[in-house]
Amino acid sequence: MSNSVGSGGQLIQGKKYALTGEEDENDFWGFARDARGFFSPLEEEGWRQVEFVRSAPQGGLLASLDHVGGRRAVAGNAYLDVLDAEGVSMGSYFVNDVTVLSVRPSPTGADLVDVTVRMWCDQAMPGSGWVWELIRAGRLTRTGLWQELDAAGRRAWLSVALWSHRYQRRGIPDAPAGTVFTLDGRHIVDLDSFYCALGEAVNGPGGYFGWNLNAVDDCLRGRWGATPPFTLDWQHSTVARTHLVNHPTVQEDPAENTGESTAEDATEDAATPFALLLQIFEERGVEVLLN
Repeated sequence: MSNSVGSGGQLIQGKKYALTGEEDENDFWGFARDARGFFSPLEEEGWRQVEFVRSAPQGGLLASLDHVGGRRAVAGNAYLDVLDAEGVSMGSYFVNDVTVLSVRPSPTGADLVDVTVRMWCDQAMPGSGWVWELIRAGRLTRTGLWQELDAAGRRAWLSVALWSHRYQRRGIPDAPAGTVFTLDGRHIVDLDSFYCALGEAVNGPGGYFGWNLNAVDDCLRGRWGATPPFTLDWQHSTVARTHLVNHPTVQEDPAENTGESTAEDATEDAATPFALLLQIFEERGVEVLLN
């Protein structure tokens, strides 16, 4: 979707989500004040039940409200946008087979309804909703907020960093070649914590610069905040190195990237994550200073 959501209707005050049909960008399905359950643990294989609170259905979603229990209750595929306070899309998730399960008048708004749907989406990580709230409220202003998260929390953090990357960097050009970035290695305990630290070193609080080895390789081709060649000043590298050298052997799916690269050299079975990272940086013209 475009950055400005809601061409199909006027923005309703306080709405945080918007739905638009996949087949026609003009098929606007409406806004919602909340999308309860969207960032909850999955039911099974990507399926989740979501309640759109204080919503004003339009288009394909509206047409499905009167057909609960039948085939026409399936509205179809859509894009679910997470909106900022001005109604601008911060990021968009593709959702499949949106099916209306129930609809009832919203107790908190005239002419608004609460719609419960079932949908399939494997992109929205459980527990990532609070990170979107940080961005929406303008409170993602300092680095290191991810440091106290557990492994699942760090993965969720990285997913929002990726999906919000364009929004967070809108109007900001890549840093020029020759830039020196400082990477704080004190809180790197695994690969995901390295990706969190690297993203913030390059792009600031909540920044993204890859969330697997292939994605890092892609980001080093430009358009993600930095222009090689550059220098990475890796502070406290011995702390990170201890964890990344002892980390299990890396075998990542080449399809999990941000672009077209497969980075075959970055997934050799015998190499440790630390060695693979240094190899990728060297091949892309990045000088790494281990301090």
